[in-house]
Amino acid sequence: MVEQLFGSKTRVKLLKMFYSNPNRSFYVREITRKIDEQINSVRRELSNLLSIGIIASDTTNNRLYYEVNQEYEFYKPLAAIFGGATYVSEPAPAKAAKSTKSDKATVAEPKPAEPVVQIQVVADPVVSEFQQLGNVDLVVYTGQFTRDEQSGIDILIVGDLNQTRLNKFMAELEQRESKELRYAVMDPNQFKYRRQVKDRFLSTVLSSKKQVLIDRHQSLEQD
Repeated sequence: MVEQLFGSKTRVKLLKMFYSNPNRSFYVREITRKIDEQINSVRRELSNLLSIGIIASDTTNNRLYYEVNQEYEFYKPLAAIFGGATYVSEPAPAKAAKSTKSDKATVAEPKPAEPVVQIQVVADPVVSEFQQLGNVDLVVYTGQFTRDEQSGIDILIVGDLNQTRLNKFMAELEQRESKELRYAVMDPNQFKYRRQVKDRFLSTVLSSKKQVLIDRHQSLEQD
């Protein structure tokens, strides 16, 4: 149905990829590999999305990169459709009824609570793979993934991890991404302490352009 609505299977795949990876940049051959479509079809649909303003492009080291345009006027509704958003309705707490004086005590029934819609976005299918490495609190993509080299690394992982699984997973991820990846691992206490003392390395990473894959305790939302 979505393909019929948006007119092209390739276009739908591209929208899912871009909106599931805000702040992340991709080059053409990387895109064709990720969505498993012919390069001519990918180039055509990228041109269409560029002309509309849904995505933006930029050149780095003689390579053309594409990423979702977060300034596009319909970015939020499209992100809700293609970004892997899930909606959870929760009842709002009922307000206490005001008491009134009368000969007989009466208890007013609370009004039905209006649902509060919460949106949680799963940023990338690789999230589940990171979660299998142990008790993972935070995973952030930066560096090569977002074309922001000020951080000096590509992935920050916070949690209590299984080192053997981590080494194997990173080797597989490098093979899939076709590039060597720089990553830093911290346990939760170390991460908390380094944030408190405004550690220069960590502050640089967190202030860089990034894509948050996992933030189990919403620690970055507190900034």
